[in-house]
Amino acid sequence: MGTKIKQYDIYWVKLDPVEGSEMAKTRPCVVISPDEMNGFLNTVIIAPLTSNLKSVFWRVQISTGMVALDHVRSIAKSRLVNHIGRLQISEIHEIKSVLKEIFVD
Repeated sequence: MGTKIKQYDIYWVKLDPVEGSEMAKTRPCVVISPDEMNGFLNTVIIAPLTSNLKSVFWRVQISTGMVALDHVRSIAKSRLVNHIGRLQISEIHEIKSVLKEIFVD
């Protein structure tokens, strides 16, 4: 992939094969790993988008669905198919807040 992968960009991602209750198929995902990691490693950390609009604090509503922060995972960059967009500033702030609540507090 020749383009620079940036934090909070949205890509179509091939998530298969999966096991158990992991989110499957090719679906939009948000890159949540920081730019420094994205430029250095052959992997990125993503959170998949879902149209299942469960109202729980670890799912963040954005304009195209919900970011499932309960399904964060590291993937090989080769799973990224196409860049399709970027989160809005307000969505980024909400995701940062929820990630902090999940992993820090």
